[in-house]
Amino acid sequence: MINVDISNIWGSVSLNELLSMEREVFDAHKTLTEGRGPGNDFLGWLNLPTFEQTEEIARIQAAARRIRETSDVLVVVGIGGSYLGPRAAIELVKGQNHNLQKKDPQVFFAGNNLSTRAWQELCQMLEGKDFSVNVISKSGTTTEPAIAFRALKWMLERRYGTEKAKKRIFATTDPSKGALRQMATEEGYETFQIPPDVGGRYSVLTAVGLLPLAVAGLDITEIMFGAAQAKRDMDVRSFENPTWLYAAGRNLLYRKGKAIEMLCSYEPSFRYFAGWWQQLFGESEGKDGKGLFPATAEFTADLHSLGQMIQQGQRNLFETVVRFAPCRKKVPIEMDWKDLDGLNYLEGKTLDFVEEQAFQGTLAAHVDGGVPVMVVQADEICDRTLGELFWFFEQSCGISAYMLGVNPFNQPGVEFYKRNMFQLLGKPGYERK
Repeated sequence: MINVDISNIWGSVSLNELLSMEREVFDAHKTLTEGRGPGNDFLGWLNLPTFEQTEEIARIQAAARRIRETSDVLVVVGIGGSYLGPRAAIELVKGQNHNLQKKDPQVFFAGNNLSTRAWQELCQMLEGKDFSVNVISKSGTTTEPAIAFRALKWMLERRYGTEKAKKRIFATTDPSKGALRQMATEEGYETFQIPPDVGGRYSVLTAVGLLPLAVAGLDITEIMFGAAQAKRDMDVRSFENPTWLYAAGRNLLYRKGKAIEMLCSYEPSFRYFAGWWQQLFGESEGKDGKGLFPATAEFTADLHSLGQMIQQGQRNLFETVVRFAPCRKKVPIEMDWKDLDGLNYLEGKTLDFVEEQAFQGTLAAHVDGGVPVMVVQADEICDRTLGELFWFFEQSCGISAYMLGVNPFNQPGVEFYKRNMFQLLGKPGYERK
């Protein structure tokens, strides 16, 4: 079960101010669950968590087994939520170096940038390896993934022949429309659905995330169980609900002039989960001239770069620190008879003990320096905890955005850069004015 500790924000806000928001949080939660707010046609994610083995999950698992049997590599093609969700999950549970392990297929990501160097590096990594492609797009026309998929499709056809290449392409797309759906139907690719009422940044618990996760060796039934359990536990309509505490705390601090929220963890494998969180809250809340700026940091590494700014820079930010239960397997610190590094005072202590003291010391220093800190405490990193975290942040985001007075499920500002880029590229229909 996830818990939220807000005891280190009281220097910036008061308990009475928090309690006075109870009705506001209640109304936002009710608006979300009853589907009465703006963007209510994109609430399908509320119904995704399940305790049951659905037909869709069984089909995803079957496809994942075929990919694992025939491929050394799965290339996941997507951008935004189609990229960040799967990568966040795989790296959090399997680690940053999961592709160096031999047990499971490697999972590479493409179509999330326009870098020639990154593409050439991917091509080198695919040399001599059997690979399959999971292309993820509602439309099939988003520039970055469409370019990557076109090239990967050509590589598959050249290596395996046209008909065998089709068996190595899995399309996750809209159930009935769009260029990718048409292509998949004409070519005979196996397809999975992105529900029309689920936006990209809320789609990780659909086939968008579940197929790559299953190929990478994660237990997607456990992930869904964790999300379903969190959904049940976090339906409480009071401040006993951790999503209420988090949504209320961040909105209170925002109203007190804290314009930046920095999401931190002491786990390097959390980096891409923080990136997923950054998109979730950035796209959901950053509109109408409103919204906290979502930033991320990895401690303790970034304490040696950002630490000075956090400690004594502008007092316009607060931290949310995600903590996990210690690893069950301990790593002790050994004695060195010369003790040239001066670490013998730690002899017999474990690495997680040292990390805990680093956290406590940093927490105290930042709070004393005027930086409010909320702590999100989760269980040990595993598939079930992953599902709980996804649900916790998604529900918190929906509640928080409605408290802010914005539509959590659109992103109109994203189209402006695309329009300009298409004009410069000379795309038909986007002629420069």
